[in-house]
Amino acid sequence: MAKPAVKSEVNSVAEHSMTLRRSARNAKQKEETVHVKQENPSTKALGVPSRRTKRSRVKEEESVDVEPPTKIAKRSSLPPSTSAQVKTEASSPRNEDEIQGGGRSKDNKEADLRAKKLKSYTQFANKSPFPDFPRPAPEECQRAYDILASLHGERQRPEKVVSAPDDRAGCGDAPSVLDALVRTILSQNTSNKNSTRAKLDMDEVYGTGDSEERWGLIAAGGPTKLEKAIARGGLGGVKSRAIIEILKQVKERYGKYSLDHLLALEASGNDEEAMRELISFRGVGPKTASCVLLFCMGRDSFAVDTHVHRLTGMLGWRPPTATRDETFAHLDVKIPNSLKYGLHVLFVEHGRRCAECKAGGKNLGRCELRKAFRGLWEGRGRTGTG
Repeated sequence: MAKPAVKSEVNSVAEHSMTLRRSARNAKQKEETVHVKQENPSTKALGVPSRRTKRSRVKEEESVDVEPPTKIAKRSSLPPSTSAQVKTEASSPRNEDEIQGGGRSKDNKEADLRAKKLKSYTQFANKSPFPDFPRPAPEECQRAYDILASLHGERQRPEKVVSAPDDRAGCGDAPSVLDALVRTILSQNTSNKNSTRAKLDMDEVYGTGDSEERWGLIAAGGPTKLEKAIARGGLGGVKSRAIIEILKQVKERYGKYSLDHLLALEASGNDEEAMRELISFRGVGPKTASCVLLFCMGRDSFAVDTHVHRLTGMLGWRPPTATRDETFAHLDVKIPNSLKYGLHVLFVEHGRRCAECKAGGKNLGRCELRKAFRGLWEGRGRTGTG
């Protein structure tokens, strides 16, 4: 009976020995796994910094020679829930303005745009950006007016705009400042015929007049609907967005669809404040604002559109490289107030009707305006194309 007991002990020892060897092997494999993780060659080659203490990190950041850490794409070792939490925190807004819906961020952007526009305008308000450029002299302006008036008729500003025209868009000639502004936008970069089409089509969709209800319908309809309505006028997408944006801004600022408070500035002769107010609206530049001042508010402002810019360049009244805004700033100072309305209207009329002075026209030697100023523009090496 002793043999089975001995055999049982031998088997027990053997099993214990196998268990020890298995445990040792598992421990060895675990140790090798940890070792490989620590000595990952790809990570080591890319120079991933090892874990540092707070003191060592501060010391390293203060060093001038430290380069910014290289971003390395690697699989996260965090649990899924933790990874999702980190990702959410990383993509979440970083400041209180953005947390509150991003509204302030948009407002800040628009405020920056307004500030830049106002700064650009005020830089040369009431002074020429070309102080060493002497032309045009007052007598030149009078001579140009007399020639153009003989060709196209006298142009005198009416004492007061009583009513807005129903059969055309016009260019700011409306008693309501907001209506005048919208009409001026419709007339931008197009012919009278096309702007009139756009105005009549818009009236057919939204109704006529200058009422809170009508402007509210236009604003509520959005830019897509308005774009379809004014499509025949050209640049419907650009103009519709500008008009809708202006209506929204006016409503937000003043609680109603009206800019007639600017007429009080007209009475006080404060043209500068009215100009700043108008160009503060997104989509309104010096040319558009100048038209509203000139035609609606009865102020002495020399608006510069494409025809005026081209013809004054041909006459040598501005530097050849002057932009429209720079030309406005220069000519608004140089041209006498008494001639600003008449010269603007006649330049536009002549630029549209004269075969030699319209866009793309060629000098045939028959234009009275060209002949009167021929020596000046030929001396400057100008071509007849403006």
